[in-house]
Parts: sequence; structure tokens; C-alpha cells
Amino acid sequence: MTAAASDSLAQRLLAGDKRALARAITLVESDDPAGWDLVREVYPHTGKAAILGFTGAPGAGKSTLIGALVKNRRALDREVAVLSIDPSSPFTKGALLGDRIRLTEHFLDPGVFIRSMANRGALGGLSEAALQGALLMDAAGKQDVFLETVGVGQAEIDIIDHADTVVLVLMPGSGDSIQALKAGIMEIPDIIVVNKADHPLTDTMVREIRGVLSLAPQRGWRVPIVKTEAVRGKGIEELVEKLDEHRAFIQEEGTLSERRKRNLQNEVLAICTARLRRDLEARLKEDASYQALLERVVKRELDPASAATTILAEIEGADVAARGPGSVA
Repeated sequence: MTAAASDSLAQRLLAGDKRALARAITLVESDDPAGWDLVREVYPHTGKAAILGFTGAPGAGKSTLIGALVKNRRALDREVAVLSIDPSSPFTKGALLGDRIRLTEHFLDPGVFIRSMANRGALGGLSEAALQGALLMDAAGKQDVFLETVGVGQAEIDIIDHADTVVLVLMPGSGDSIQALKAGIMEIPDIIVVNKADHPLTDTMVREIRGVLSLAPQRGWRVPIVKTEAVRGKGIEELVEKLDEHRAFIQEEGTLSERRKRNLQNEVLAICTARLRRDLEARLKEDASYQALLERVVKRELDPASAATTILAEIEGADVAARGPGSVA
């Protein structure tokens, strides 16, 4: 992409052009240098949107719940974006679930932008490009950005590295509360939603959750439990009220800026880690000495930790040599 084309795309994105936003996210998701250049250009225009993260097990109704919240926000004439992080297809590495299907009623609304993004095997259910996508949505003038994770268990906790407010969605009768307790997930939400609340075990689940929350250290914000029936729109108003209350709370406390600082620092580290891993994998694949070392691990002649130490020492030595004598790391 030429510099002029990049400037044009950035200008269209900042003007709220949905096609420009879609193109920009595709560039970032493809790890195209033009995408990262674009993020760099529009980044000063970000920081205005409310980033809301939704996590929970598959089938809990996250997409339906987000659809109801989008309807609520649009009634207030707010610009909205939804980023659903799907499991990757093992063949195409593309988004597999297609959660956008459950948000069809909003497709033609010019004030709503909906995008699925493949997690490409990211253990935490969020791809490396997820926050970049959210930043682009923010730059495009979206006031509310909803992030929906894959819901893959313990590693769901990485959503705290992306959202201002974290919502954990649970479903009665599924054992979700106990599983969440085991995984440590109960430590991350700002709001807990028990969806499909017409289930006869709803009250039992609410009691279990309250018991779990009572064991956690008490913070300034007391995590509310909201019962909803997203398909019927029940409980949505109460959920919106709690979302607004939490937003006001972290703004008044000054913790919103602290969260965002932490989120951005973690994103920098995540991008560094992902790129270093790709570089390391490329080196291992092409270098016969590394392959011989790994073969020793396979034959049980060398343990994995010792092999890793050897590889890192050799890489560090090679980097020092490349910098030349007298150089400082």
C-alpha cells in the first residue's frame, strides 16, 4: 500500500467509513506492515470509546446478550462496534463460529459495525490483533466497543488486558460457577450475568456465586450479579445500569486510566512475545543445529529446560556478536 493510499484510508477511517474500518482491521489481522502503520497514524485519536469485554463458556448466550445491549445503545443514538473472537479453523485459520449470525438484526444499521476475528490459536481466546482492532474501532468514532471472547477456560483471564469493564456470562445448570471457581475466573469480572434465567436452577447458581464472591478479598467495587433472559430482553435494563455504574465508579476512582495503562503495557509485551516466538520458530525450523538439539530432547538425552537454556544462550551470543565488540545490550 502506497503512502498516499494509507493516508486516504486513515482519513476515511477517522471519518467513520465502515469499509475503511473493515479494510484496516483486515490489514492488522494479516500482520500487514501497512496495518501497523495505519494504527500508528490513528492512535492519537483513540481513548474515547468504552471497551466492554464479555467472556464465559460457549452456549452461555454472550452474542445474544451483546445483541440486546447493542439495541439498547443504538436507542440512545450511540455508535457501536462488536468484535467477536472466534476459534480458528484448523484449515483456513479463519473465524469459525461466525457469531455475527446471531447479530443479524444490526447488520444494516449504519451506526453498528460487527466483525469476527480468528484467535489463530491464542491460548487466551483473544488474538494478537484484538486490541489493535478495538483501537481502530475507537478511532473510527465508535463510542461503545464490545469484545466477545471464545470462552476457553482459565486463559479467558487475558480479557482483562483489553477491557475497561469485564462481564462474565454464566448459564444455570451447567456447573459454570464451580468451573469458574476452579479456573480462577471469578477473580476477574466487574459484573456477573446469569443468562437464561428462566432455568429452574438459576437461584441455586446465584447463591453459589455469592458464596464464591464472599471468599474473595473485598474491593471498593462490589461485583453485582444480574439475572437476564437475553432472547426476551429481560434484565437488560438492569445490566445497562450496572455497566454505567461501574464506568462511573472507575472514572471517579481514577482507576480507568490505571486499567488502560496496564492494558496497553500488557499489549506491548504480548506483541513482543508473539513476534519473538515467530522469529524463534523460524530460526529453529531452518537451523540444522537446533533441529539436532531438539532431536536429543525427543530421544530423552536432554531435558526440555536445558535445551531451552542452550538455545537462548546461543541466540544471545549471536546477537552480541552481531552488534560488534564493545557494544552494550
